[in-house]
Amino acid sequence: MKSKLKSEALDNLIDKHIGKQGTTRRIAFENELSIDLLALAIKQTRQQRKLTQTQLGELLGLEKAYISKIEKNINEEKLETILKIFNAMGAKVSFNVELYDE
Repeated sequence: MKSKLKSEALDNLIDKHIGKQGTTRRIAFENELSIDLLALAIKQTRQQRKLTQTQLGELLGLEKAYISKIEKNINEEKLETILKIFNAMGAKVSFNVELYDE
């Protein structure tokens, strides 16, 4: 029996369900995704450095619970705080800016 599943490109699905690039909803979706990836990068960097949340907190003068919160939801953190976290772990942060086609 053949499968009747249809495959579709991820970009097409996002266009269909979230909105085309440049729309307000799509921009919000992509921003949220980027923020989630930044939180994941903090966690992965900490783990690569073999640091516990407690140890990273001690390097920064912060509580373990605060580090845990940042790794789960970084939405309300200041850029300065994020840079301090990476700096404490000996990690360089670089940003890439892409212009939308007009």
